[in-house]
Amino acid sequence: MIDVHCHLEQKDYDKDRDSVVESCRRQLKAVVTSCAHPEDFDLTLEIVKMYAGFVFCAIGLHPTYIDKVNEKEKNELLKKIVENKNKVVGIGEVGLDYYWIKEKELQEKQKKLFVEFIKVAKQLKLPLIVHSRDAMPDTVEILEQQEMQGKKVLMHLFGEKSLLQRVIDNGWNISIGPGISKSKDTKKIARDCPLDRIMLETDSPWFGFGQRGTPLNAKIAAEKIAEVKKISVEEVEKQTDLNAVRFFDLKIK
Repeated sequence: MIDVHCHLEQKDYDKDRDSVVESCRRQLKAVVTSCAHPEDFDLTLEIVKMYAGFVFCAIGLHPTYIDKVNEKEKNELLKKIVENKNKVVGIGEVGLDYYWIKEKELQEKQKKLFVEFIKVAKQLKLPLIVHSRDAMPDTVEILEQQEMQGKKVLMHLFGEKSLLQRVIDNGWNISIGPGISKSKDTKKIARDCPLDRIMLETDSPWFGFGQRGTPLNAKIAAEKIAEVKKISVEEVEKQTDLNAVRFFDLKIK
């Protein structure tokens, strides 16, 4: 299995990051960690260097930081991404979040920031990892306006069943996490989405259901996808691994 979206740079792992990664090595093929704040950039690259060929990274700016990261910090992050493009396998997570950010003015700023990062992904020819919470119609519309149809787009923790066909028609991928075990909508999405468009994720350290999550929870997602599709877990693992390697162009060692 490959966990295509987690956050190994989070403080939750500071005490035992090495042992967490080593336990993942025994059960997973690879992990893609997502740096979503400028202050985590250096640590993220350090983790990737330490576990080269197993841990890969995407870099972006989470939309909920729209009023916490200033223009200078954002521009420095964009510069660092360009300078380190060969160490990065994706741009993200970036996108829109109307669940935490209710102010219309900040939502408009999120849209502009999202477009900036879409342009960086295009410029660097890197996949785009999209966060969208309570904002999926606007998110899809912006992606289409930016002509991302047919490009490498991953809708992380996708949960909007009404827009699934549009996502599929646009040639995009979705990732499903352990939350599928508690969500009827996500089960339906997993059932209806072609397996060659699905990847596994954990968004760990979150989604640990009362305890700290780790990339090993990708197994929960794989088992539930297999259950709703009425296929074997092995088939899910094999195809989602293939999807992830192809999408991120992973050079696994």
